Amino acid sequence: MSENTTTIYEQPLNERIRTFLRLEFLFARIHHSIQRDEIFSHREAIDAMLNVLSIFERSDLKAEIIKEVERLVTTLSALENTPGVDRQALDLLLAELDQTLDALQIRKAGIGQALKENEFLYSIRQRSSIAGGTCDFDLPAYHYWLQHTPLADRHNQLRYWLEQFVAVEAAIDISLRLIRGSTGFSDAQAENGFFQRSLDGNQPCQLIRVMINTQAAYFPEISGGKHRFTVRFMLFDINQRPQQINQDVPFRLSCCNM
Repeated sequence: MSENTTTIYEQPLNERIRTFLRLEFLFARIHHSIQRDEIFSHREAIDAMLNVLSIFERSDLKAEIIKEVERLVTTLSALENTPGVDRQALDLLLAELDQTLDALQIRKAGIGQALKENEFLYSIRQRSSIAGGTCDFDLPAYHYWLQHTPLADRHNQLRYWLEQFVAVEAAIDISLRLIRGSTGFSDAQAENGFFQRSLDGNQPCQLIRVMINTQAAYFPEISGGKHRFTVRFMLFDINQRPQQINQDVPFRLSCCNM
């Protein structure tokens, strides 16, 4: 299967990776929206940035991210004397991790502090919990900024706010890149649409990845914990609840345990 003809579905198996994937999704939304000029795209960028900020306010996530990067440094450092390892590539990865770690630790203030202290964004956050609460009559200052601020100035302001998360985004990016790349895909088959596998407790799996043909009329529902995971292939029907397929399904599987 080539990348152009396949779709990958992922399932995190712990809370840290679950949060990392959500942040990756939000950062992708922000970058997509900032690159556009439309008012509603810039609304989308601010909405996604405020969602990122909300995630960081729920827990000491910065410490969790630092802990994950340090874990990856330790894991990769242990490979330095392993025969057959590409030392140059390994050194580049370790240098990138060290640089990311330094950037996280240098930032003394809380993640997104400039966004938290901005009264304009605070007013938007207050209204965001209400359905349709950020429309023009609710937030005339927001309406003014979107309608009257020159496009270049809006772009610059959005990029300035996004810079508050640069170190975090870099850490999320390299962490997920290494975890995804730690284990290749292998062939598997779901009998009557169902697949189950036990997990090795000595090598905790962090992420399950399932690759199927893009043209398939079904999708995988993945669930799992520390000891096992299951994959059920469901027929897609927009008008009713999906049903498990009743035929064998070949697919590609990766259990990422870095």
